[in-house]
Amino acid sequence: MSDQHGTGGYGSDQPAGGQPAGDRPAHDQVGWVSPGASAYPTPPTAAGAGSPPGAPSATVGPPGMIPGWAPPPKPGLVPLRPLDLGTILGAAFRVLRRNPKPTFGAALLIQGSAYLLLVLVVAGATFAALSRIDSSTARNAGQITAGGTGLIVVASIIPALLSVIATAVLQGIIVLEVSRGAVGEKSTFRGLWARARGRMGALVGWAAMLALASTVLIAIVVVIILLLAFNFGIGGIIAAVVIGMLAFFGLTVIYVWLGTKLALVPSVLMIERMGIRSSIARSWSLTTGYFWRTLGITALVAVIVGVVNQVVSLPLRFIAPIAGGLADPQGQGASGAIVLMAALSVLAIAITVVFLSITSVVQSATTALIYLDLRIRKEGLDLELARYVETKQTGDVSDPLEHGVPANRAPANGATANGAAANDVSLRDDSPWV
Repeated sequence: MSDQHGTGGYGSDQPAGGQPAGDRPAHDQVGWVSPGASAYPTPPTAAGAGSPPGAPSATVGPPGMIPGWAPPPKPGLVPLRPLDLGTILGAAFRVLRRNPKPTFGAALLIQGSAYLLLVLVVAGATFAALSRIDSSTARNAGQITAGGTGLIVVASIIPALLSVIATAVLQGIIVLEVSRGAVGEKSTFRGLWARARGRMGALVGWAAMLALASTVLIAIVVVIILLLAFNFGIGGIIAAVVIGMLAFFGLTVIYVWLGTKLALVPSVLMIERMGIRSSIARSWSLTTGYFWRTLGITALVAVIVGVVNQVVSLPLRFIAPIAGGLADPQGQGASGAIVLMAALSVLAIAITVVFLSITSVVQSATTALIYLDLRIRKEGLDLELARYVETKQTGDVSDPLEHGVPANRAPANGATANGAAANDVSLRDDSPWV
């Protein structure tokens, strides 16, 4: 009985439809294969293999790679998907271990220099003020004391401003490191600094604006409280206390609210290369609907690093006075006790600088990871980053993270945030970050 689907039955050498095997297409000339084995010929693995002599090779990428094939992407700092709490916490600390030189090394150098400058300047000003107070007479003691206090305050302003600048610079470096780590890349400090060129001014300006606004607001409240307390008697004192309490709680709420809504401004400034005003609007938009998530994660990280810092530094606080008492029980200022206390002071400063550096890196990395997570959740950035990670393995793709705002999103006046022309060739349109 003939087969209703053709003359070639099961196991027949004659194919269905009567077409000879030699005239069939290559992909139809497939005999029996073992289960799990490929039924088709293996494509050539070397450039030009299987091609006619003299024909150009269609292989893309390193020699020996199958045409159109890319190796599996290297794992990055985080998986390219919406990030949960554990992933963000783990990655924030993993930044230190994954690429320590441009992260912890840079933080140690920058924060250590700023902190040591602050300690030296304030210590020098305090020593000078106390020396003047000790040499003063009863008639001018009040004036000299007030002048010495003012000297200490003024002397601490400059190091404090330098500390703001140092913190902003470090934050920019860490943000860029997280963005590169998300696509499985490791950068040197020099490479990160080159990527940050043209954006540090905006980042430092943003940090200075925050510091100035906070200082002015607190100064206004303090002046109002002092005026009430010293000019209106008992009623003024009561009013000053009430206003002080209300101002404390009110400013705390405002600080938390604005700090959370504007937490992503540094990330936008460095990665998307927007201006300050556009970065504020962008951060506000990204955190909309995720306010409590952003606040909770940043607060949790702050609590973790704070507790660790206290646990490590607390024993030294107990040991220092005990060791001083044992070295000089009579309190006569023995040289051994002075040396011991000096050594403990240096150790305390070293521990403080180390943990200040760790804290700065972890908290900056946390905000950058939150920025990445919110863009994944709201804009599907993970798809763009995954496409870039896969295609860059072939070696025939431009770096989409190298530059920021593309020309079609440049400001209307034709200039970018750092004054570059909107049609600058360095601004790439294929960046998945913008």
